[in-house]
Amino acid sequence: MLDTKQSEAASPEDEPRGCLFALSQPPLMIFLAVIGCLILMAALHDLLWL
Repeated sequence: MLDTKQSEAASPEDEPRGCLFALSQPPLMIFLAVIGCLILMAALHDLLWL
């Protein structure tokens, strides 16, 4: 049978974390910075050299 009752003492690690926590992670920020730089370089290439 499934246990449907919730535990009385929920630890802080069990709480859902939001978008700001995800954006504070260095690997994600490095990935987003690289993608942003690639998009910026493509936009500048289209605007200035084409």
